[in-house]
This record gives sequence, C-alpha cells and structure tokens, in this order.
Amino acid sequence: MDKDDRFMLEALRLARQGVEQRHGGPFGAVVVVDDEILGRGWNQVVARNDPTAHAEILAIRDACARLGQFHLERASLYSTCEPCPMCLAATHWARIGTLVFAADAEDAARLGFHDKAIMQKMHKPLPLSGIQVRRIMQDSAQELFELWQADQAKTPY
Repeated sequence: MDKDDRFMLEALRLARQGVEQRHGGPFGAVVVVDDEILGRGWNQVVARNDPTAHAEILAIRDACARLGQFHLERASLYSTCEPCPMCLAATHWARIGTLVFAADAEDAARLGFHDKAIMQKMHKPLPLSGIQVRRIMQDSAQELFELWQADQAKTPY
C-alpha cells in the first residue's frame, strides 16, 4: 500500500467513526507533514452545532495546534471528499501545498450537501449571492486597519 492510500484510509476511518457516532456528514480528513499525520478531523457539525466544524477545518486546526504555527506550507491535506468552498479557503489560508481527495462535489450533491451550490453563489458578486448585504461604518473599520498596519510588532499572515 502506498502512502497516499494509507493516509486516505485514515481519513476514511475518521469519517466512518463520525457517521457511526452521528456527529455529522460522512467526511474525514488528515493533515500530513513529512509523511506523518499531524492533524485529524471528521465532520462534527451536528455534534457541535457548528456549521464550520467540517473535517478539513478540524484537521487543519489540530495540525496547527500541534505545530504551534498557522502556516502549513509543507503539508498535504487528505480528505474523503473534495473540500467545500470554506474548507478550500482554509486550505489556502493555511498555505497547504497538496490536496488529495476521494469523492467529489457531485457525489456530495447527490446526498443533499450544498457544496456545489455554494461554490456557484460565491462566483457571483456579493450583492447577488443570495445574502442580504449592507455596508456600514467603513471609516471606523479603516481606522482599525491603519492601527494594525502601523504596529511594528504585529505578526503578518
């Protein structure tokens, strides 16, 4: 068995565990650095009443906590399903270099998951995305941006 299969089997095991415990959907993920699993996660949306508790997000959080850093440039993410837009964005934010997945968004859509529909909404301008949008207090927000920018001791990311 090659290493990709070994890591995906662990993601699948986590997904099965989550399904059996009724934590959420059939999704599992692992973050691998230097051929070692450093982050594990499975969908816990239902268990935590948290729409962001996706397998990939939890695996990324686990890996970052273990490494004590918020960038994972040398990491690979193994997921039982093509990441939703939120998880794909988190993959980019974490600077993960490699993504390996099993099922795709079409497979998830057949089960009633909205990944594909959300991705389509995200390609529209924000006011046309289906969410009511209002912009207020831009000047106040700009002041905070300037405060952060002026801080010589900040940690850029």
